[in-house]
Amino acid sequence: MKIAVVFPGQASQYVGMGRDLAARFPVARRTFDEADAALGEPFHQLLWEGPEADLNLTANTQPGVLVVSVAAWRVLRTLRPELQPSYLAGHSLGEYSAHVAAGTLAFEDAVLTVRRRGQFMQTAVPVGVGAMAALMGIEPYDIAAACAEAAQGEVVVPANDNAPGQVVIAGHAQAVQRAIDIAKTKGCKRAIPLPVSAPFHCALMAPARLNLAPVLAALPFSDPRWPVVANVDARPTTTGTEARERLTAQVDAPVRWRETLLFFKEQGVDTIVEVGPGTVLSGLAKRVSKDWKLLNVENGESLERALAGLS
Repeated sequence: MKIAVVFPGQASQYVGMGRDLAARFPVARRTFDEADAALGEPFHQLLWEGPEADLNLTANTQPGVLVVSVAAWRVLRTLRPELQPSYLAGHSLGEYSAHVAAGTLAFEDAVLTVRRRGQFMQTAVPVGVGAMAALMGIEPYDIAAACAEAAQGEVVVPANDNAPGQVVIAGHAQAVQRAIDIAKTKGCKRAIPLPVSAPFHCALMAPARLNLAPVLAALPFSDPRWPVVANVDARPTTTGTEARERLTAQVDAPVRWRETLLFFKEQGVDTIVEVGPGTVLSGLAKRVSKDWKLLNVENGESLERALAGLS
């Protein structure tokens, strides 16, 4: 069995995430306690009780998804200490969870950093100025052409190459709408505006990258215990220096998730374990290969299935 462990990003959050694991496993409960102490607030209450509108604020979503993902990973490692993944990876924010799991970053440092990352990303572009949309059933080169035609002096680019048939674009709101209209003339079957508060992974996020760079520069990074496949180039990160550089560049660079999944396939990965809230990444993996065994860990029920699948 050759295993890749993947960690979700924003849009996987929901009120109540992680509560079941914390109730069942002391190591998960301690993870939430550590996050509360790091942030100086009863952060777990927001994750478990809401309100949803506050949880969906980027500065809360990012640490929230990371905390739940790390709690789920710690439970899995406690019950399967012999687990040796060939690779780890995370979608956008999830790359921080992957580096915590790999021992590259201390948990407390990661929680505080992604809180600031969320704040920097939100303030980089005023609410309403930017937008993101998922385009379905259209080839990446046609999306790139639609964005180039739609820009007209503004920013609109492919931001997340998620899987065959699903690419997310980001940029100025009007340019994104123009790109949607053009993409439909090129065969786009469906366009879904995303309920996000900022246009992530495009040039409009450059101020966030510049603000985040000194924060990451000040943190201690260790070499990861397992290779972490980076969003920016879909290649394994094996040193702490590489991890810092790639997390910095990631902010305003596209997420190359389809290429990450293809890399797993090329390397002979046969099992993908999604650790954290939701099953978004498992759904994307199905678009790349029907042959993978797909497992996930987000609560007690899914944990039991994952443990059985890993036996």
